[in-house]
Amino acid sequence: MRLQEYGVGLFKSALTKSALKKALKKKYITVNDHIATSATFINGGERITLAIPKDVSPTKTLIFPLTVIFEDDYLAAIHKPAGILVSGNTFKTIGKALAQNIMRSTLFDATRPQPVHRLDFATTGILLAGKTSASIRALNQLFEAKTINKTYYAVTIGHMDTEGKITSNIDDKPSQSHYKVLSSVDSKRFGQLNLVQLNPLSGRRHQLRKHLFSINHPILGDKTYGISDLILNGKGLYLHAYSLSFKHPFTKETLYLKDDFPERFKKLFPSKIAEIMANDTSHL
Repeated sequence: MRLQEYGVGLFKSALTKSALKKALKKKYITVNDHIATSATFINGGERITLAIPKDVSPTKTLIFPLTVIFEDDYLAAIHKPAGILVSGNTFKTIGKALAQNIMRSTLFDATRPQPVHRLDFATTGILLAGKTSASIRALNQLFEAKTINKTYYAVTIGHMDTEGKITSNIDDKPSQSHYKVLSSVDSKRFGQLNLVQLNPLSGRRHQLRKHLFSINHPILGDKTYGISDLILNGKGLYLHAYSLSFKHPFTKETLYLKDDFPERFKKLFPSKIAEIMANDTSHL
């Protein structure tokens, strides 16, 4: 199999698929003393080495409290606030703040916790992280196999059909999202605002935002995929990753993890959101 598939979770300094790709691109990985690439195949018995040049230690330490929704020895779920990247080459990211907010695993392959999926900079909601090398690899596999059910809520603009499926391609790749309008209110500026439940059936970048824009019902507060004269400034993006449901890859327990609605959602749809929360009796 390809090294870039086999090697996910193999090294503490390149635990995720994206981190492994970066290491390959920077020529940090060798196989039997030969520089590896994304085209390198592994047959078994090879010696795989990761060598990262030493950098000067940063003088600043990130201090960023996070709300922990769930954790055990294998994984953790946290609330991602708006206005912060999940990962990247910037000082302030969720990835860099995880270690100070969740407990270190007691298992033999414990490692620095790593996010195993992404949420946009402006999106709020539940984010999953792995705490061991094996769990990071297993959770990545669950996402790739699409066996983790994700539910989002958004506030959209305009009169929409009650329910529908959007199947437009994103970056020339097939993508699919299901939406259901749960409640609507009249608005002088926007005509109508809708509380919409969203279930992405694929995982493309900015998928929900692009899909809703493609049917002329952009998400409220979306400055990138919005209608120019209907841009809402100063309130943030009304897109929230509400829940994740999946079978725990190690304990085999079915987990249903959820993150409460932001206050700005509750102000627009107080009774409907209260109803959703009352009926959502699932727990960890």
